[in-house]
Amino acid sequence: MQDKIRRFMVGRYGVDDLGKFLMWIAIIIMLPSVFFRNRIIEIIPFIILIISYVRVFSRNINQRYNENQKFLAYKRRFLGYFQSANTRRMQKKNYHVYVCPTCKQKIRVPKGKGKICITCPKCKAEFIRRS
Repeated sequence: MQDKIRRFMVGRYGVDDLGKFLMWIAIIIMLPSVFFRNRIIEIIPFIILIISYVRVFSRNINQRYNENQKFLAYKRRFLGYFQSANTRRMQKKNYHVYVCPTCKQKIRVPKGKGKICITCPKCKAEFIRRS
């Protein structure tokens, strides 16, 4: 039986990150349909699952690959925002971030050094701030 399934899947796209995401979204949308009897809430998860299975059994590998790459780019951008926000929050404990008055370059300076002269690495402008 496993051999028959393997032969059937030869030349088909299979499961990728976008497919897994669609399946999880369908499951999450299905949960409220247990409590609320609404036709739309019951139909939408099945449509999403059908789309997911169409992607799994598709023979158009290049198009499915491109769709997955777009999804991964959006996912990276979305998660990157939260990761950079977390990094900024962690660095706020030990560093001040100042903006150069001439070129608007962000400059990170350690806290607790008193009044210091900061030189912008981009435009070499100097300005004085408390750290």
